[in-house]
Amino acid sequence: MSAVILVLIGILMFGFLIAVHELGHFLVAKWSGVKVNEFSIGMGPKLWGRQGAETLYTVRLFPIGGFCAMEGEDEDTGDPRSFQRARAWKKFLILVAGALMNFLVGFLIFLGLCFARSSYAVDMVAEFQPGSPLPAQGLQVGDEFLSIDGHPIWVKGDAMLFLSRTGERADIQVRRDGQKLLLKDVDLRRVSLPQEDGTARAALGVTIGSRVYPASLGDRLRLSWLNSIDTVRLVWISLGDLVTGSVGIRDMSGPVGIVDMMGQVAGSAETTSQGFYSILYFIAFIAINLAVMNLLPIPALDGGRILFLLIDLIYTALTRRRLDPKYEGAVNAVFLVALLGLMLVVAASDVLKLFGR
Repeated sequence: MSAVILVLIGILMFGFLIAVHELGHFLVAKWSGVKVNEFSIGMGPKLWGRQGAETLYTVRLFPIGGFCAMEGEDEDTGDPRSFQRARAWKKFLILVAGALMNFLVGFLIFLGLCFARSSYAVDMVAEFQPGSPLPAQGLQVGDEFLSIDGHPIWVKGDAMLFLSRTGERADIQVRRDGQKLLLKDVDLRRVSLPQEDGTARAALGVTIGSRVYPASLGDRLRLSWLNSIDTVRLVWISLGDLVTGSVGIRDMSGPVGIVDMMGQVAGSAETTSQGFYSILYFIAFIAINLAVMNLLPIPALDGGRILFLLIDLIYTALTRRRLDPKYEGAVNAVFLVALLGLMLVVAASDVLKLFGR
């Protein structure tokens, strides 16, 4: 695919995911009786608008998202149907609805991709490298991985991920001849493998392969769910690495880097259908990634607003007074500027990486 097409796909992808996110807020706000002044698809100058009973529905010029403007969203306007006057549980449902819609989109894409395939693969032991201590500890060729150090192996690729992240020993559960076996305290010390250039590299001493099974209806539903929650787990692992310093800003990617990765994924596909399959898989991953990130307890995100909702409940219980919304607004404004700054730094890093710097 050309760079222009990939950029357009990237813009439309993020615009669609943001619009779906706002649709979640809109639907639950309407259901809960909160007044919505405007619901927009797109941003910028208005191209089309229609006034409903109380909500203005608009389509705007730039396809980079949308918004759901609720009455009294940032301050108490006195309207009994404003967001600020709504019950706490209604506010919570409205705030969490956007992330749930993104998760649902990711799940539905995974579901469609699973139905497009007639089989699925599981991680198994393909072979051992010379000098590997694993065969002597009970692991055999053909064993299917079920868990590694308590981490379930849900989808293809999980085994290598968690084997590479463990220390020198781990408990490994496998399926062998239809039976589950737990191998305790398995030695995972790396072995030295010679390379063609005369150097050596440290490796686990085991090659992970795949065993393919025909996919039933139940398998497709199960795998769609497992792919979704596995993505949530991968996001949490990445966040943990960021907090501990295992990865840095240079390892993060924004829209520019994501579009570049989409290009690499599509370019590595052997056929056009495989390319579209990979792009759709990538979009599902990003949708669920956005759902998780948006619920982080950081001001300016929905998770931060949920945190303030909890703080307000505690404050009201202790003082019999509501916390003034202006404090939440001020904190959100500060963190919004900080998040925009972080986005600019990540975007600059993505551009530099594109030019190999």
